[in-house]
Amino acid sequence: MTAKIAIELDDSHREFAEKIVKDGLYPSISSVVQAGIEQMMQNDDVPADALAGMADEIRRRMELPKDQWIPLEGDTMFEEVRALIRQKKLEKQNGI
Repeated sequence: MTAKIAIELDDSHREFAEKIVKDGLYPSISSVVQAGIEQMMQNDDVPADALAGMADEIRRRMELPKDQWIPLEGDTMFEEVRALIRQKKLEKQNGI
């Protein structure tokens, strides 16, 4: 049994779904969405609760040795985080 519902996709998700339908990988955008949901249902690593998954990741990172932590000062923390993000984006763009 199927049910007809309306969903909203941001532009990048819509464009991707349209592209893979156009490329013949799926017959419709509904099929793309259904395949994504089916994959999540079958994937045992997906936490039932997003916050539980986030909490697990925080715990995992807290267990890292202190030398793997990124030192951040309270007054400049946000500026430092933004700089790290910019650096990661540049590395990704340059294939590093």
